[in-house]
Amino acid sequence: MPSVQKLYEDFRGKGLEVRLIDIREDPALVRQTVKERGYIAPVLLDQSGDVSGTAYRVWGPPTIFIVDGQGRLVGRAAGARSWDSLKGRQFIEAVLASPATP
Repeated sequence: MPSVQKLYEDFRGKGLEVRLIDIREDPALVRQTVKERGYIAPVLLDQSGDVSGTAYRVWGPPTIFIVDGQGRLVGRAAGARSWDSLKGRQFIEAVLASPATP
């Protein structure tokens, strides 16, 4: 999560949107964790796990979906990744450079 947080801090002014989705945890615990870790990206709660599991087939965190400016799914990754690495940053820059829907 720290690398996603860093990427969001660096690229949110350039069009990067991030949504953190917490699955099956107590909302109070999630709020506490967000505050302690200093997350600034919006955090959504899926308390039952139905939306994440059924609709998106996410069974374990972290799972990342990358959607381009036209709303197309251009990437999906399960498991920890170093999104703030040179390759991760180059990938995000390329996605942000793709034309958005007018």
